[in-house]
Amino acid sequence: MSIAEKVKLPDLAEIAAMLSLRLPADRESLRARAEATMREHVGDRVYYRGLIEFSNVCARNCYYCGIRAANHRVRRYTLTIEEILAAARSCATLGYGSVTLQSGERRDPAFVDFVCSVVEAVKRETRSAQLPDGLGITLCVGEQSEAAYRRMFAAGAHRYLLRIETSNRTLFEQIHPAHQSYDSRVECLAMLRQIGFQLGTGVMIGLPGQTVSDLAQDILFFDRVGADMIGMGPYLTHPDAPLSAGVCPTQALSRDELLRLTLNMIAATRIVLADVNIAATTALQAVHPLGREAGLRFGANVLMPLATPENVRADYLLYSGKPCVDEGVDECSTCLLGRARSVGREVALNEWGDSPHATRRSR
Repeated sequence: MSIAEKVKLPDLAEIAAMLSLRLPADRESLRARAEATMREHVGDRVYYRGLIEFSNVCARNCYYCGIRAANHRVRRYTLTIEEILAAARSCATLGYGSVTLQSGERRDPAFVDFVCSVVEAVKRETRSAQLPDGLGITLCVGEQSEAAYRRMFAAGAHRYLLRIETSNRTLFEQIHPAHQSYDSRVECLAMLRQIGFQLGTGVMIGLPGQTVSDLAQDILFFDRVGADMIGMGPYLTHPDAPLSAGVCPTQALSRDELLRLTLNMIAATRIVLADVNIAATTALQAVHPLGREAGLRFGANVLMPLATPENVRADYLLYSGKPCVDEGVDECSTCLLGRARSVGREVALNEWGDSPHATRRSR
């Protein structure tokens, strides 16, 4: 189904106008419209994705990221399969239904072998009466070869998150070194979709030089690549990254402006794309204590409780000020349940929570 068939597509200027709203009454109208769209197309329940950050070893050098290869101040780690399984079993016990396995980006054969072994083990070890096919698995391990993606899909991962970060080629090139290609990223998204993964992507909001027209184009890009799930959040840097250190230009938006623009982006994406899953990301909470609740109110329907073992959480810092680093898994689960209920939403337990956009496509 095309975007036009879903919502009578606004033109670029209309989407940009939604993103530009500032007055409280106007933004409340936008929020209410997004919430109504969400309830109609995906329901009002919230789905969990237990986030297991299993390695911070990375071969890439994104200019904004705290675990980039050139940052030698990071204490590197890679969890063992047994440690990852323990975290996954905790997620299953807590009723999460799905996990996201995330790491720094590597493409060497040993890494691909390891990821496939992890996926197979998690699927095998988390089957139960509540989850007869085991936990749903989203992978977020960056750009890989088509052969690697096919192996990961065959191992049992059925979702893949690969954020474009920005669909504006010039902006993309400003925040990545030359060997990290925009075209390669887009090609990987197409491969993932063709292989059969439920496709996730997303952008950073508030990049240096980014306009509301760029963000409006991002939403249209999500549709063009056939995204089933969207993970996006405010642009935040790490103090050891070049963008933060002044090597590249930095954005001048305040935290309040970042929050406003990100919430408008969530709402506009919900209104335009309607039946996709949209995460209220952890980074929202980094710019405001109630950021994730606000994300849910503006149309998001996914939360990602942190399930990374506590002894390595502080070593997986993509940006400064990451919340929940000191919380235990149980504490994080209870906290997010309270956050969802505080805005009148219930959490769906023991469900994969695939988006209607994805399930409709697979039929």
